Amino acid sequence: MKNYEIIQAIASDASRLAKEAIIKTESDRGNEEFFQGCRLAIDNMITFGVKSVPEKKVDTGEGLTWEEFVTVARQLVERSLTGNAARDEITKLMNKATKAEWNGWFRPILQKDFKAGFSEKIVNKVAAEQYRIPVFGCQLAEDSANYERLLTGRKRLEVKLDGVRVLTIVYPNGRVDQFSRNGKELTNFTKIREGFQAVAKTLSVPTVFDGEVVSKSFQDLMRQVHRKSNVQADDSELYLFDALLLSDFQAGRCEIAQTKRCAWLEDWLIANPVPNVHTMDSAIVDLDTEEGQRLFGMYNRSAVKNGFEGIMIKDLEAPYECKRTRSWLKSKPFIEVTLEVEDVEAGTGRNENRMGALVCRGQDDGKTIQVNVGSGFSDSDRDSIWSGRDSIIGQLVEIRADAITQNQDGTFSLRFPRFKTFRGFEIGEKI
Repeated sequence: MKNYEIIQAIASDASRLAKEAIIKTESDRGNEEFFQGCRLAIDNMITFGVKSVPEKKVDTGEGLTWEEFVTVARQLVERSLTGNAARDEITKLMNKATKAEWNGWFRPILQKDFKAGFSEKIVNKVAAEQYRIPVFGCQLAEDSANYERLLTGRKRLEVKLDGVRVLTIVYPNGRVDQFSRNGKELTNFTKIREGFQAVAKTLSVPTVFDGEVVSKSFQDLMRQVHRKSNVQADDSELYLFDALLLSDFQAGRCEIAQTKRCAWLEDWLIANPVPNVHTMDSAIVDLDTEEGQRLFGMYNRSAVKNGFEGIMIKDLEAPYECKRTRSWLKSKPFIEVTLEVEDVEAGTGRNENRMGALVCRGQDDGKTIQVNVGSGFSDSDRDSIWSGRDSIIGQLVEIRADAITQNQDGTFSLRFPRFKTFRGFEIGEKI
């Protein structure tokens, strides 16, 4: 079969197993051209810099060889062929190709979409090793609520922005590509992209800049991200929080420590300012110290006050890994208040015959807060508090919560309150 006929066969069968069987057959046959075409079409980091590719309407043309197509495709990828010159060369290719091979094979490659219902995951599952297609991935954070034991030692704190994750790849020759976290090419942040193009020559090797684009509102931003016309994204701001070599990004791991990557990024952007591009403000804290815990609390309160989505907590010496990793933890902003224990409620169900919740009351920032706190305790905590409940009354307890809420009677409560610690007790002291 011709390569366009293979694509037609894959597209015509909705069964995943059928698609896999066809692709495996071509792998067993050693169909180099087919898998080269798959790589060009599916690998997210290969882009051609063209917005539209014409469809062939007439059934003419002597036929286009793979070598002729690849020669032009490489020039498009390298951006040595752009603008009107690129359009003219693509038209020449189309005129030489037959209608079937252009519309069914060459054109979909340039469009980066076979519309055949298969991705790199299917290719990589069944094809030989030499035909594997790199999987686009960036570093993602775990939820700190699941890894509280890791909230120790020296950490880098950043606010978590409410925007769109953008990976910007800058080449020394001036080529700039931008992608979403899932590898979808982004073309609407023109001002930012042109800013990177102006300073690209300061880089000796292709470099990936990882960050978040924000706008006046999240809704406005999302309306502009993939808009094909009347794009209004000039007010978008890109906040960078990491950088690494493209070669390391493609390999899926950069061994340079977080603190060194951030230091290089900050120095580079100071020396090479880019309009609408900034580095993230940050704070270094030692969570093993009281001062570090105090600063951590201040950072959280600031995040709540300024309406940020959350906080990022990063290991200073960790590598960059293109996957979800515990070296980056995300934390929802929270508040901490200190209240007095007025009563100890008995538990029910599995907590029968031990403490169920602390009834707490007190003042914070001029508000009278009354709340029952029933989470954040271990089973041994519940047993010891219940056995010594008379001595608990009147003690001060520190409570962590998502926010202060108002009750109908004018008093205030806490959203999702969690016990943190008793105030004034020695570390490790039994109740």
